[in-house]
Amino acid sequence: MSQKLSPITALLLTVPPLMWAGNAVVGRLVTDLVPPITLNFLRWFVALFILLPLAWRVLRPRSGLWSHWRRFGLLSLLGVGCYNALQYLALQTSTPLNVTLVAASGPFWMLIIGALFFKAPVRRMQQLGALLSISGVLVVLSRGQWAELMAVRLVAGDMYVLLATACWSFYSWLLSRRDEPEAIRNDWAAFLLGQVVFGLGWSGLFAGLEWTFTDAHIVWGWPLITTLAFVAVGPAVLAYRCWGLGIQQAGPAVAGFFANLTPLFAAVLSAAFLGELPHLYHVAAFALIVGGIVVSARH
Repeated sequence: MSQKLSPITALLLTVPPLMWAGNAVVGRLVTDLVPPITLNFLRWFVALFILLPLAWRVLRPRSGLWSHWRRFGLLSLLGVGCYNALQYLALQTSTPLNVTLVAASGPFWMLIIGALFFKAPVRRMQQLGALLSISGVLVVLSRGQWAELMAVRLVAGDMYVLLATACWSFYSWLLSRRDEPEAIRNDWAAFLLGQVVFGLGWSGLFAGLEWTFTDAHIVWGWPLITTLAFVAVGPAVLAYRCWGLGIQQAGPAVAGFFANLTPLFAAVLSAAFLGELPHLYHVAAFALIVGGIVVSARH
């Protein structure tokens, strides 16, 4: 049973969307310093050394990690290998606010993927909520101009973030199956480290392809080093831990509303650091997406 939403719990649930918004803004800032897929690999490489002191025992032969390699291989492909790499790719041609608003359509994709691949029933109110949320996404994709949507004038980043959101929805449904050993499941650092170990294989493979088929290059310096420190510590490790603690205290339904603070934080940070001011259609899209989630959560 979830506990009352205390100020401490509210703070725990506010940290992740702030970190996720910061991840989008920083990913946009360093587009000229590091290739997007390589940034994803470097991020998790640094996170590996943060997690090792906390959960190194999960790497032992009899921990249960290696006997469940199929599960962790698939989880890491979707979560570590694809999700953030596609988001960083999206930021090459789209804005942090657009990326986070489109990603806020996650509940819609959760319903669709759950119904199609996991035989999850969909209630009528959930259908209405999904319709509202996807309407908000369409407002973002059309930049508030329906004629543009009819002409299918979408930037590549919009499509990348839609694919990223679909990957995250598959990842989330797979998490709900809870097939890993209990000792790993109940240790957040061990569970995340297990995914990172396998995920580095996927992200390393994708980064290798990026360097093979593009003119990839890295501009090393303090801006990039600072960026790697932030995306590894903040969005990767700190946000994950705060989110888990917050869900334990308030429950996933309440936590879901905090997740939709991400576009709001992205708008503020984009204006402060990128000079990208939000438009009226962003406000309308945010209202539709949040409204859809509120409606779908009603019994």
